[in-house]
Amino acid sequence: MEKTKIYIICGERSGDLHASNLVKSIKKKAPDTEFRGMGGELSASAGVDLYVDYSEVAVMGFLEVLFGFRKVLGYLSKVKEDIQTYRPDLIVLVDYGGFNMKIARFATDLGIPVHYYIPPKVWAWNQKRALKLKATTNRIYSILPFESEFFKRFDMEVEYVGNPLLDEIKTFTPHEFFFQKNDLNFDPIVALLPGSRKQEVNKMLNKMIEVSRQFQNIQFVIAGVSSLNSSIYDDAKEAGLKVVFDQTYDLLHHAIAAVVTSGTATLETAIFRVPQVVVYHTSPVSYAIGKRLIKVDYISLVNLIADKEVVKELIQDDFSVANLKAELNQILTNQVYKGLMLQGYDQVMDELGSKSASETVAERVIESLKK
Repeated sequence: MEKTKIYIICGERSGDLHASNLVKSIKKKAPDTEFRGMGGELSASAGVDLYVDYSEVAVMGFLEVLFGFRKVLGYLSKVKEDIQTYRPDLIVLVDYGGFNMKIARFATDLGIPVHYYIPPKVWAWNQKRALKLKATTNRIYSILPFESEFFKRFDMEVEYVGNPLLDEIKTFTPHEFFFQKNDLNFDPIVALLPGSRKQEVNKMLNKMIEVSRQFQNIQFVIAGVSSLNSSIYDDAKEAGLKVVFDQTYDLLHHAIAAVVTSGTATLETAIFRVPQVVVYHTSPVSYAIGKRLIKVDYISLVNLIADKEVVKELIQDDFSVANLKAELNQILTNQVYKGLMLQGYDQVMDELGSKSASETVAERVIESLKK
């Protein structure tokens, strides 16, 4: 009997995590399923035969994407050729909208069913892209509770399947000797999460280092990622800051506050109930373009889900050492302020619910293949 073949594509660290968990869930229910595609080391370890490692492709920001466009197009062509050769029974796209929407169109033209897990944030900008999604996908699985309502405007049935971060964090067990393992002292910890991409870390880390000098009797610890060249953290190490690699959940488990680059990590920090300030900075051209296009009031997932300001966002020119210091002071010294933020987190958790995203999507994919 021929194995069922699924082609799965993700293009960044968080997508790799969610893709790998989905692959594991599908394999539990349908062990004979074969996977091939584009992803990272987590997808590979879950059993995906990687045709492309996403780290070769990843770019961010409007301007950066423009300059990296030729490279991305090259990989897009390669993946299309591989899909034609491999002829999967179904394609699962995970996040990574610019790339994956082109794949969705291509696969639909070939007559291959397309399931989109974590669809592009079309509600944030260029909302007409929802119509393209409608025309090129068979099923869409959302991980943000407000998305289903948005897609109804386009007469689309999009299922909210729960948020996969909840699944991931449930499986987390704190390391018993985290402090000793990383040569940390027992002063209170403020976690610094500068991001998982080279461009993000380069833009964010310097101000995070600078603000760490403004506080005494607190240790600022950086959540490093081993997929980046470790030299990117050299300035932080020279300033006396500790970098712990691939231990973000342990770090958040022990932190009393956090400075977080906007992205998935803002929601992870909220689930760990760590008061945070969200920061972001990009090139002036990218920011100017984004400002014109983006249609939402917030950029952090925490505020978007709550539909109000739960955490302070210091974006572009507002991301200064003075503003960052003032916000951290509020979090560390004002109990009422901190309490209101934690109440906001409770609201976010209520909105997220308790569904297991990976299990739910796995069931839907297998049901679809049976049909």
